[in-house]
Parts: sequence; structure tokens; C-alpha cells
Amino acid sequence: MNLSERLELIRRNTVELVTEEDIRKVLETKKKPITYCGYETSGEVHLGHMVTVTKLMDLEKAGFHVKILLADWHAMLNRKGSKEEISAMAKLDQKQFAKLGLEDPEFVLGSDFQQTPEYVEDVLKLSIATTLNRAMRSMQEVARDFENAHVCQMIYPLMQIADIKHLKVDVAQAGIEQRKIHMLGRETMHAINYPVFGCSHTPLVNSLLGPGKKMSSSIPDYMISVRDSEEAIKKKLVKAYCPEGTVEDNPVMEIAKYVLFPRLGKLRVERPAKFGGNAEFASMQELEAAFAEKKLHPLDLKNAVAFETARVLAPVRKAFEK
Repeated sequence: MNLSERLELIRRNTVELVTEEDIRKVLETKKKPITYCGYETSGEVHLGHMVTVTKLMDLEKAGFHVKILLADWHAMLNRKGSKEEISAMAKLDQKQFAKLGLEDPEFVLGSDFQQTPEYVEDVLKLSIATTLNRAMRSMQEVARDFENAHVCQMIYPLMQIADIKHLKVDVAQAGIEQRKIHMLGRETMHAINYPVFGCSHTPLVNSLLGPGKKMSSSIPDYMISVRDSEEAIKKKLVKAYCPEGTVEDNPVMEIAKYVLFPRLGKLRVERPAKFGGNAEFASMQELEAAFAEKKLHPLDLKNAVAFETARVLAPVRKAFEK
């Protein structure tokens, strides 16, 4: 894979790369650059997480070593549960993330390095370089109960920036809701003597209820857990928001675009001959065109996406059957 092909793979299905030139330089100068994504260890791992994992798979194919941060301290700072609950969830999350398609991810538990003197010193240096208003703004899309934010939630972005240094990250991968924290990090890295890092930001998947809310474990009926049974996946998708002919803000189309096509390269739809017979779509563009032109019924799309989603998640289910 040449440089242009690697960049094209990294660019696929992203909202933005910050900056593409920075990432190009990383590819040109480092034999095995490092990328990471951090996940709070709280709640169910679901298809929203799969979007970032799928992008990590692209980065891995493009030559990056992938680190997954099991962010237990971040979950506590964001008031997501007790230490015992979050610690138990970290073990569960690692078992799930290990089966989502990455070839050789390195798992790192936040509390294993985030209390060292060197790390704490970097967080303090970042606090000197960051105004309170800027720290608060960076957390607007991330913090739980932002209107009544606690001081601990202002420490959160500073730790996330320090993580990038201590994990030796070249390119940070995250959902677009993390953008403000990453921009703050790019501006303040000099305070902890670390070079500016690149960013890959991916979109957020809508709740199965439709536009207005992202998929979240806090609304279990409208998200698909990576541990859901085939029956549960189909039941949830059959009820999902999917207006005929509407491509934008359609969660079923988003799952096809951001999770299935990058992994499978196609989508097969099985339907009776009287409704057009079986069809195979070789690209997301083909699928979008057929759906927009109402040549593909929402129920047929839902059934196909449910079948392939269950197939992609089979390794996770198998791991928990043992």
C-alpha cells in the first residue's frame, strides 16, 4: 500500500482529519506510528463504539500500532459509577473489544499509569496552560450533567491530553464529540514537551429512535449492544427509524455505512421475487441510490443489516457463551 492509498484508507468515513498534512508526515517519517482511542469503562459496548473501532481497523491496515485505553479513571471523573463497578466493567470491556475485528490491539488500563509522579506533573502543567473557561468548553459534548459540572470534570480533558503523551500517540482517533478536547491538546502540548499530534474524527451514529440523540447505552432499547443476540438485533432494527427513501440521519443506513461496508465490502439483501428478488450492493453509494429511489424497501434493508450485524458480532457472542 503506497502513501496515497494509506491516506485514503485513513480518510474514509471520517468527519475530518486534523490535519491531513500532519498525518501524512507521520506516515512518511515513522515506520510503526501509534494511534489510540480511549473508552470510558461504563455501560454497554455498542454499535456507536464500533464506528471508532472500525476506523482503528483502517489505521491498523495503514500501518499503525493500535492502543485501546480502558479509561477507568475518566469514567470515575465523569461520574459514571463507583470504583468497583468501573473496574469490573474495564475487564468486561477488554473482552468485548478484543473480538471486534482488530488484529493486534494493545490494551492499556488508565489507572495503571495515570497516578505516576510524571503523569501528575504533566496534568498540573496543563492546568497552568489552560483557562477554566477553555477546559469547560472542551467538555460540553462529553460531560455528564454539564450544567452542574464538578471540578473533576475539568480535570478530565487535561488527563486526556496527558494520555496522548504517555501512550506515545501520533494520531488520536475519536468520535467528533471529542474534537474540542483534541484542539485544546494540540494548542497546549508544548507545555508538556510533546509534539502536536494528528486527529481522526469519526461521526456519531444516531439512536435507533432517529435523529436528535446519539446511540447510547443509557437508552438500551434504541442501541445495539455488541453482546445482543441475533433475535434482539433483528427485533431492535425492525423497530428502528428508517423512513422510506430517506438516507440522511437514518440509523440503519449509518450502521451499513460505518460498520458493515468497511468490513464486508458489500451488502446482500434477500427478498421474494415478487418484491424484486435478491440484490447485492457492492458499495454504499449503490445502496444509498437504491434506497433514495425507493427501489429498496425499509424492511428489506433492516433485515439485511440485522443479519450482517449479527454475523459481524458473532465472535463477541461466542466469547461470552464459554
